[in-house]
Amino acid sequence: MENRYIVFDVETPNPENARMSAIGVTVVDHGEITENYYTLVNPETWFAPFHIRLTGITPAAAADAPDFGELWPALGPVLDSGILVAHNAPFDLSVLAKCLRGYCIDWHRTVPYVCACRMSRRLLPQLLNHKLNTLSACLGLELAHHHAGSDSAACAGVLLHLLRAGHSTAPFLRQYDLWELRTLP
Repeated sequence: MENRYIVFDVETPNPENARMSAIGVTVVDHGEITENYYTLVNPETWFAPFHIRLTGITPAAAADAPDFGELWPALGPVLDSGILVAHNAPFDLSVLAKCLRGYCIDWHRTVPYVCACRMSRRLLPQLLNHKLNTLSACLGLELAHHHAGSDSAACAGVLLHLLRAGHSTAPFLRQYDLWELRTLP
C-alpha cells in the first residue's frame, strides 16, 4: 500500500466546509499517475458568493451533479486503496469526514495520510511559501487553481517530484481521526 497514493482535493460551497461541491482524485501507483478523476458534487446546501468566485462552481452548475451519497459507492473503494494525500490534508480530510457523517456513511475511524504541504515545507525550505500555486510554478506543473481535478493532479506532481528526488513519505505519514476531526498525536 505504501506504493499507492490517492491524492485528492475538494472544493466546498460555503465556509461551513461540511459538504463538497467538487472532488478531484489522482492515483499515483508505483511512481506513476495511473488515474485522474474529477466531478462536480451536488452539496445539497447553500453557496456563498466568495466560494462561487473562488471555485467558479455555481448552484446551477452543481444542481444536476450526483450528491456525495451517490458518489460514495465508486469513490470509497478508490480512497480505500492507498495512502491518502492532499495539499492541506487536514482540511480535505475534515470535509470528507463531515460528508461521511452527513450522509450517514460508516467508513473508517482513522485513515493514514500524508500532507504534501507539510512535506514540501520540510523538503523544499528555500521556497518563499508552500502554497500549491507557488509549488506548481516552481516545479513547472500545470495548475488551474481551485479546480479540484487540477489541484489533485498538481499535488500528485509535487508528491512525485519529492519521491523522485529520493525522499520518503514515511516521516510524514500520520493518522487522521474521522470521528474527532483531528490528526492523532
